[in-house]
Amino acid sequence: MATVIKSGTLVTAGDTFQADILIEGETIAEIGASIQSPGAQVIDASGKLVLPGGVDPHTHFDLPMFGTVSSDDHYTGHKAAAFGGTTTVIDFVPLDTPRVEDSIRLWRAKADPKAAVDFGFHMNITRLDKQVEEEIPRLPEWGITTVKVFTAYNNRLRLQDGEIFKVMRLAREHGLLTMVHAENGDVIDILIEEALAAGHTSPEWHALTRPAWGAVEATLRASGLAAQAQAPAYIVHMNAGGEVDVLDYARRRGLAVMGETCPQYLFFTIDHLRRPNGAKWICSPPMRTPADNARLWQGLETGAIQVVGTDHCPFFFDGTQPICYEDEWVAIPGKELGMGDFTKIPNGLPAVGDRLPILWSYGVRAGRISPNQFVALTSTNPAKIFGLYPRKGSLTPGADADILIWDPERRLTYGIAYAKHRTDYNLFEGWELTGYPEKVLLRGQVIVDGDRWLGRPGGGRFLPRQPFAAPL
Repeated sequence: MATVIKSGTLVTAGDTFQADILIEGETIAEIGASIQSPGAQVIDASGKLVLPGGVDPHTHFDLPMFGTVSSDDHYTGHKAAAFGGTTTVIDFVPLDTPRVEDSIRLWRAKADPKAAVDFGFHMNITRLDKQVEEEIPRLPEWGITTVKVFTAYNNRLRLQDGEIFKVMRLAREHGLLTMVHAENGDVIDILIEEALAAGHTSPEWHALTRPAWGAVEATLRASGLAAQAQAPAYIVHMNAGGEVDVLDYARRRGLAVMGETCPQYLFFTIDHLRRPNGAKWICSPPMRTPADNARLWQGLETGAIQVVGTDHCPFFFDGTQPICYEDEWVAIPGKELGMGDFTKIPNGLPAVGDRLPILWSYGVRAGRISPNQFVALTSTNPAKIFGLYPRKGSLTPGADADILIWDPERRLTYGIAYAKHRTDYNLFEGWELTGYPEKVLLRGQVIVDGDRWLGRPGGGRFLPRQPFAAPL
């Protein structure tokens, strides 16, 4: 059956206008005034905004860490994403097998039967041997057009600069984009050793042993490597104001370097780690200062930063106490594992369902960004950068009918009562919001209707992406 969304105000990355949308099957068939389609289901969007579904290019579901696993899997995390207005997510495949292809196969086996929204993968390149070098060019065969490298996590995930340079050249040759986790792993290791020797074990030392200058320096180094490899690069989870300066410097000189930040780096600081429950705010890279918050906001306002993702990787705050999720009691070991030692606290936060509602209230309504910038940062830009546009991130004929009916006047006190993450806390508990998704459509089907969940495990699809996406 066809569906018509009538009388809404469409908001895209570049325009705002009133129109109807005709959906036939899974795609948008027509956009125009007063569309007539006899027998079609009608969704009345009068007084509401109509937006493309959110695209979150940075998530970690079912990720093993520190003897436990992130508490959202590819079903619960997708469900949380949908309730927050995100209909496409991109997860990371760990390189846990000798062959890249086998690692991808294992991650598909975990994700495919559980997926509730559409999804793609990035490939972590955490070692570089002959086998991996031979398989990187084959990634587009498996639908993956992005690789991620690390300048931190020595002896676990990090590649040396020369290896990163080699990856970037291979990526350029085969139309892939290299994503970079930018910190200084050598400095971090020294500072952690010194902190523990001095008896500094509280959560704030997670931030104090990962200095902002390390992120700034590593971002400049990654930009320089990209320039020398003549390859595009994407800096993930930018957290320090100096990184914005470096990104702006690189882009002004014509480098194809792009950047992403996350809600936690816009709103929280090291002082949150100093609270009695500071472990809730442990993630890597860590929270910084109010000055860093302000500079990151400036980066969004001016377009120096192209994307707001989440780095969603949740853990229970107290995994010894079960919570009820979909009528079942669940307890997963979490941040209590690091009680008394910050190095043992699982690194990560719940955020995939918070991103759009929080950014709307405290970005758009606060006058920091426009509704069009909101759509660009959370949907259209990531769709373009990661080879999904115009199928995703757009309201155009032929695009997938991933659509949000957004009530810009709905008021609520946010927190775990609304967020659907499978964890026992929310960073934005008690925050007052104005503006929230009313209905969420995935390829033409309503999967969220107010407080009702209509999605299902297996309802989401893997998204093979095409190489050689043009950098923004």
